[in-house]
Amino acid sequence: MNAPGLLIGAARSSSGKTTLTLGLMRALMRRGLRVAPVKCGPDYIDPAFHAAATGRPGVNLDSWAMDAHLIGRLAARASEGADIVIAEGAMGLFDGAPGGAAGIGASADIAALLGWPVVLVHDVSGQGQTAAAIVRGIAGHDARVKVAGVVLNRVGSERHRRLAGEAIEALGIPVFGALRRNEAVSLPERHLGLVQAGETAGLDGRLEALADFVEAHVDVGAVTETARAAPSPTLPRFAGEGEGPRVSSAFRESGVSVPSPAARRGRDREGVLPPPAQRIAVARDDAFSFFYPHLAQSWRDAGAELCFFSPLADEAPPEDCDLCWLPGGYPELHAGRLSAAQGFIKGLRRFAQSRWLHGECGGYMVLGRALIDAAGEAHEMAGLLELETSFAQRKLHLGYRQAQLAADHPLGAVGFRLRGHEFHYATVLREEGLPFALARDAYSDDERPAGLTRNGVSGSFFHLMA
Repeated sequence: MNAPGLLIGAARSSSGKTTLTLGLMRALMRRGLRVAPVKCGPDYIDPAFHAAATGRPGVNLDSWAMDAHLIGRLAARASEGADIVIAEGAMGLFDGAPGGAAGIGASADIAALLGWPVVLVHDVSGQGQTAAAIVRGIAGHDARVKVAGVVLNRVGSERHRRLAGEAIEALGIPVFGALRRNEAVSLPERHLGLVQAGETAGLDGRLEALADFVEAHVDVGAVTETARAAPSPTLPRFAGEGEGPRVSSAFRESGVSVPSPAARRGRDREGVLPPPAQRIAVARDDAFSFFYPHLAQSWRDAGAELCFFSPLADEAPPEDCDLCWLPGGYPELHAGRLSAAQGFIKGLRRFAQSRWLHGECGGYMVLGRALIDAAGEAHEMAGLLELETSFAQRKLHLGYRQAQLAADHPLGAVGFRLRGHEFHYATVLREEGLPFALARDAYSDDERPAGLTRNGVSGSFFHLMA
């Protein structure tokens, strides 16, 4: 590990992790430190804010989807050339999938594996000395995890700060600061979380305001010192699934490139999923933005080329690519523009005649027949899969997914296992055809068909992580 690190955790969601994380990142940048940002868990929105705050690309680390070796490799790479790593946790510090104390996707797993101390941001609204009982429970819950200090959030008055802060300090746990209630530094939100960084008006000014807020109320130097004082971790050795090819070969079946089982034995020795093609066209704009940085970097490291294009700008996937990847995002907010972008739609149909096309979540919906927006208006999509989805009646679908491919695919041979997550509000009105995969969630061994595949076009609501 080239740089020391720390993790911002909390007792629950909406406690102030993002406020403290972004303010701290920008404050340290202003002090001349090179800050490497990390996000725990399957979040594809926060890393863009981290990148804006630090000027460095972020990375996701997840103990459910990734083995220990891959986590260590990604963390080490993120820290190269940095002075400090700041990681933002997800949900509560110990929240994740069921399955015991380790490897459940909890932020605590990442802190324990990498030896990062935890700075706990604790929402004390409605609490006084009881805050100490909660902090005591968190600090003593897992011997692998060190809570190095606390930042109080949503403090109502100086008296409030003293009641909660002095009770916590009596435990021998330092309080690094107290953030007052301040709606002026909040960031706009929508149904999947924060409004994307690229769509947030005056983002740099907002980040500066967050840094001012944190600098005024938190001992930033003391927080930084907790990372520097932590011992370096010893990472476990990797026991992987076998060494696979660095870049998949091209195979032919009815004019569409597909893999043969013999050619796809699994992940490489570092636990990385090989790229599905040599040249990959990747949609990227406000409608298609949920593509994990670590996946893109791993595929580049393996020798693949990523060629980005914008469907909202009516761009078709480049003709010289071997495969097209449509990530998730917010197509429901741009359904009219996407439907009218005939250069993009016709380009998808043309591409699918001879090369593979895969869509994740939002990308999957665009490959279908129709997408109905929140107002109930139907928009024609690419029509490459027998799928109709609607946001007129929203329903949350959320959780980790383990899937095995139902047929040979550029991602792997039939039965090849993938790990990722699902997070969307779409309702499926029609989904007919052969499944892309058989998937189960983290709570059950019951495998069910997921997604669709037809003539070299595939997709599902599943976001691939590893």
